[in-house]
Amino acid sequence: MIFRNREEAGHRLAGALQQYRDHPDGVILALPRGGVAVGYAMSLDLHLPLDVFITRKIGAPENPEYALGAISETGTIYLNPEVVGAFGLSHAYVEKLTKVQREEILRRQRLYRRGRPPRPLKDRLVILVDDGIATGATFFASVEAIRRQQPRCLLAAIPVGPIEIIDRVKAAVDELVVLATPAWFWSVGGHYAEFGQVSDEEVVNYLHLADRAAHERAKRVSATCGQRSSNESQRSI
Repeated sequence: MIFRNREEAGHRLAGALQQYRDHPDGVILALPRGGVAVGYAMSLDLHLPLDVFITRKIGAPENPEYALGAISETGTIYLNPEVVGAFGLSHAYVEKLTKVQREEILRRQRLYRRGRPPRPLKDRLVILVDDGIATGATFFASVEAIRRQQPRCLLAAIPVGPIEIIDRVKAAVDELVVLATPAWFWSVGGHYAEFGQVSDEEVVNYLHLADRAAHERAKRVSATCGQRSSNESQRSI
């Protein structure tokens, strides 16, 4: 399966999640940056609020795209001991790599949230989304961190990923929606026609547009309820 772009993947995921449309306790948490474009489309279709959950991959020396593990914005660290062992890395060296990602998380928190606190997740339906999954390091760190906040239900929404990682995700969450698990998986970007880098500015804009759409929906609901109340009052006269 090839997606045209991240927003198309989000619309397709939303189509598989219509039972959660307008869920009173639902929230979509997107992993930046690419996951935010997917989450934005889902937010529009499902009428659910959108927020980011910031988790950073801890890359291997000489190959930062190869994940040793990941760290979440709440401080939860997921490490792959086999990979760390294969590189012969000391605890001190791993901590040095982790410190760099902590600083990047702080930068993104300030930029994306602009002083707003993260949304409370206790007793909520949380839909965690990314634009795809490869090693799963950032996703598993996020799942573990979100679990500690005691959501009522944690659902994973993933456009594409390798079956062996997807099986592990399924075991870690309450519900999983995945659109494609190709037999030959080479990279997340290989399953998109358009897979350009998502910038910080685009992340901020997606969050702003999602908030504005939610505000407009709330105004329409309020106006409809007000009109209904007025009509009922007139009929009772």
